[in-house]
Amino acid sequence: MNKPVKILARFKVYNTTFTFSTKGEIEFIDLTDKVQEAVSRSGVKNGVVHVFAPHATGILILTESEYGLLNDIKALLEKLVPKGASYMHPSNAHSHLRSVLLPPDKTLPIVDGRVEFGTWQSLMFVETDVHPRRRTVIIQVMGETGE
Repeated sequence: MNKPVKILARFKVYNTTFTFSTKGEIEFIDLTDKVQEAVSRSGVKNGVVHVFAPHATGILILTESEYGLLNDIKALLEKLVPKGASYMHPSNAHSHLRSVLLPPDKTLPIVDGRVEFGTWQSLMFVETDVHPRRRTVIIQVMGETGE
């Protein structure tokens, strides 16, 4: 008969933000290293990291950070929601519509103090607005510290 093993671990929630500037429409900002740095600072060994972009015209994607693929993603967004179409919202409706297609957040597992990304995955912020912006992402790390 298996007996449960009692493991003493401390649960922790660690919150931080990362602020950066964008240059404008459909720009990609790689957040992968910043998220790992936050996890390392948190002391969490096993758990999850949740990253949230509190912006109406900013999204987060998991994808390969490769020039050709990023240009393909840009072309897809431009094709699905063209800039010059007739919209009711003034000036940047296409920016808002592009951002409703993909989520503003991602949750990733942490195993042994490292964020688990797929082989070619990077966490990218995608600016969909028409003007340069000052952006912030909220990074929340939750899990056991092993202390």
